[in-house]
Amino acid sequence: MLAQTLLLAEEAHTSEVEGADLILPAPYDLLWSIVIFAIIAVVFTKVILPKLQAVLDERAELIQGGIEKAEKAQAEAAAALEEYTAQLTEARAEAARIREDARVEASQILAEARRRAGTDAERIVETAQRQIDAERHQAVISLRTEVGSLATELASRIVGESLADDARQQRVIDSFLDDLESTVKAEG
Repeated sequence: MLAQTLLLAEEAHTSEVEGADLILPAPYDLLWSIVIFAIIAVVFTKVILPKLQAVLDERAELIQGGIEKAEKAQAEAAAALEEYTAQLTEARAEAARIREDARVEASQILAEARRRAGTDAERIVETAQRQIDAERHQAVISLRTEVGSLATELASRIVGESLADDARQQRVIDSFLDDLESTVKAEG
């Protein structure tokens, strides 16, 4: 058969080709082309196509896994952002509460300090008033004694007799001081 094919091929070359034969290949070329094409198609569908399909499936799985991971990471990021926002809101509320507590405490401390200062001032004024009263009383006693002795001496000189008697001396002093007090009150 091979010999026959070769023979035919040689004849075809020797004869002149005209018209449609120029475009169409020889029948043996068509036969061999179909056989080679069938072999290539079988090898492609049985060997190369499954491997190519496996690679494409693997890539599809990787892409799908990557998408799932990205979605999961995005969900985690959204949850973290929500948690961060909640914590930030809580921290702001806590800071506002602390500021308000500090403001209230400062007001209480200020009120307590004012109350204490008022109490201390009242105590100091009261102590000073008592001290002034005590010193005035002391001054009045001292003044009475000095004025009494001066008045007795003066009255003794005016009257010309001795006022050595204590009861008489006391009456004269009291009378003089009462007159002096009424004069001061009338002027004041």
